[in-house]
Amino acid sequence: MRYRIIPVTPFEQNCSLLWCGSSGRAAVVDPGGDLPRILAAVEEEGVTLERILITHAHIDHAGAAGELAGQLGIPIEGPQQEDAFWIEMLPEQSQQFGFPPARRFVPERWLGQGDRVAIGEQVLEVRHCPGHTPGHVVFLHPGTALAVVGDVLFRGSIGRTDFPRGDHAQLLASIRDQLLTLDDAVAVIPGHGPMTTIGHERLTNPFLTRDLP
Repeated sequence: MRYRIIPVTPFEQNCSLLWCGSSGRAAVVDPGGDLPRILAAVEEEGVTLERILITHAHIDHAGAAGELAGQLGIPIEGPQQEDAFWIEMLPEQSQQFGFPPARRFVPERWLGQGDRVAIGEQVLEVRHCPGHTPGHVVFLHPGTALAVVGDVLFRGSIGRTDFPRGDHAQLLASIRDQLLTLDDAVAVIPGHGPMTTIGHERLTNPFLTRDLP
């Protein structure tokens, strides 16, 4: 699995382009906005975009998903269905945060714990990690030890839980049960900021070294 991080929106959200090196088939994770920038990256890498993946439905992660799906005629998969209310609120979210008008969408497939997503010859494992939002999922590619974790975990921090249906204890449990069970060498693409590894966060992240039960 190959990848490229494309920072988008004024929130500098890490939209990720993932593709299969042998087939050239690709998926984009969390197209929150700036579609010309995303499509330029697709063209530069010479890949064929075949699906959109969503970790959670906050505006900076999902704001342009409906428009991109309609423009290219490709399916949206994810997040988990408990985030449906956030998708319904995309137009209101765009007004609240000063984003371009966002289109509601219905994913072709809601994703849940244990689901798998194919990108060409590569397969991503889905893990449900509620807490930041109730329907948040992360995508793991075991073969290249890569995890795209949205706003669950950051370098030195964790996701906010002061939005509707956020839950700090639930987020910590998700990190403990779904991420810290991974090998230390797993590389992490967070929703914002620099990449990290599971091992680095296990040893140095104050929210994990101090707060985990």
